[in-house]
Amino acid sequence: MADIETFRAETRAWLETNCPASMRTPMVEDEVVWGGRNQVFVNPDSKVWLERMAARGWTAPTWPVEYGGGGLGKAEGIVLDSELKRLNARAPLASFGVWMLGPVLMEYANEEQKRRFLPDIVQGKTRWCQGYSEPGAGSDLASLQTRCEDKGDHWLINGSKIWTSYADHADWIFCLVRTDATKKHEGISFVLFDMSSSGVETRPILLISGSSPFCETFFTDVQVPKDQLVGMPGKGWDIAKRLLQYERMNISATGFGSDRNAGPSLGDIAKRYVGVKDGVLADADLRARIARQMMYEQAFALTVRRNAEQAKAGADVGPATSIIKYAAAKLNQTKTELQVEAMGHQGLGWDGEGFRPGEIMSTRAMLRAKGNSIEGGTSEVNLNVVAKRVLGLRDHQ
Repeated sequence: MADIETFRAETRAWLETNCPASMRTPMVEDEVVWGGRNQVFVNPDSKVWLERMAARGWTAPTWPVEYGGGGLGKAEGIVLDSELKRLNARAPLASFGVWMLGPVLMEYANEEQKRRFLPDIVQGKTRWCQGYSEPGAGSDLASLQTRCEDKGDHWLINGSKIWTSYADHADWIFCLVRTDATKKHEGISFVLFDMSSSGVETRPILLISGSSPFCETFFTDVQVPKDQLVGMPGKGWDIAKRLLQYERMNISATGFGSDRNAGPSLGDIAKRYVGVKDGVLADADLRARIARQMMYEQAFALTVRRNAEQAKAGADVGPATSIIKYAAAKLNQTKTELQVEAMGHQGLGWDGEGFRPGEIMSTRAMLRAKGNSIEGGTSEVNLNVVAKRVLGLRDHQ
């Protein structure tokens, strides 16, 4: 215990000295640091914060030191997290590489691939996107048709992906491809390649919120070096399933990014717009629904933490990630709807005078949240997983 308390004291002192003041404020959307070769630092302190945290490996604190991580144990990682929260410190890096790709590379990649790709993820030098869903293979992902042919000294990729988050900004992609057309699951492989490769094209997809992270992505005779296939050819489905667990766990844990804009609580916002009577929110019905939402969110956060600790201990948490992903989508949709409802007509703004930036952002966030039940695995698919693998229900015949 003494060692942990020493680590806490040293960590607290280091963070107090090295975390810039502006990095202790609620995140502003255009200041989120995704890293990569095209990163633009709107706030210069964001660059300082990233560099300082990455130098200690604390953008991926529990990853092994030999791959650029912080090498922290479980208890130390919890302490670091709590000290960052104590300061209200912003995340120095938002990264699909940290959240999804890195953990599966450590499990499935060879040593050369680990040393080549992992340190750059930790440093924020490479921004990754995910090439999974296709126009004809979303819920039934294993039906994907993007072809990957063995041309002797390279792979040749042809096909397309859809709903590829931030593909138009990414440096590299981790992609599911079909190396054997005669088999379904056993014909899928997992490859990594540069998005600047000849034959790669991206087209953003506009959502009703007015913007979108999603893209259509097209591959036409894209040549990929042979050493960028992870694992064995035809064994990509195992990697894909494992990565989906990390994806659902992480997007759920971060509330679909809502934690990046932490500020006034839902209750505080409602009081500002609805008013207070006898020290509590004046609208009793809205007060009850907001209280219920906040209790659910607290219980959910504890469930996510328990699930993450079980995963680190080596437990199979596959079905649990489907429960968490479904619940996270529902919670975020309900939260954004309650916020807009509390604002009344001020929550209906889209643009122009008469509306504050936060009000317009709330309107767009509510509309954006409608996609939460689709991205990272649709709610219907996740409910099917729960029905079969958790409740043991039989398929309908």
